[in-house]
Amino acid sequence: MTGKDAFTDEEWARVRRAPTVAGMAISLADPGGPIELSKETMATLRGIGSPPTQDELLLAVSQEIMAMGQRRENPMSGFKIEDPGKAGEQVLDELRGVQAIVGAKATPEEATAFAGWLVEVAQDAADAAKEGGFMGFGAQQVSEGEQRMLDQLRSTLGVEEA
Repeated sequence: MTGKDAFTDEEWARVRRAPTVAGMAISLADPGGPIELSKETMATLRGIGSPPTQDELLLAVSQEIMAMGQRRENPMSGFKIEDPGKAGEQVLDELRGVQAIVGAKATPEEATAFAGWLVEVAQDAADAAKEGGFMGFGAQQVSEGEQRMLDQLRSTLGVEEA
């Protein structure tokens, strides 16, 4: 089992913020209004708070992010979008780098579970609010931009669609 102590401080900071970055990817893929952003953020936090497995790595990341929230600390600290026009690429590059770190330090099973969890958190965010339409009519559950980002996340992290 792989815990926090398997990573350097810099690696751990990147691993710890990865689920939040994955959820943010959806908001960046199709920016909406404040209500939509709020729903996506809450769905991201719910996904982070309930990892799909009891692997030590996933639990350690989840517990630390939740503790940071209680202390009102930003789990995204250290991650900055340098070029807003290339935000999606930067998010994918960050998650690709994190997955490489996890793949090098964790068991293959944990690395697979971690990648799946990142995609699941992003899917939760995408499913949180309907997109488009007028007063709820004609709206889509997941917009085309969000679906593209989900597909790119799956491809980047090597996760098969369920």
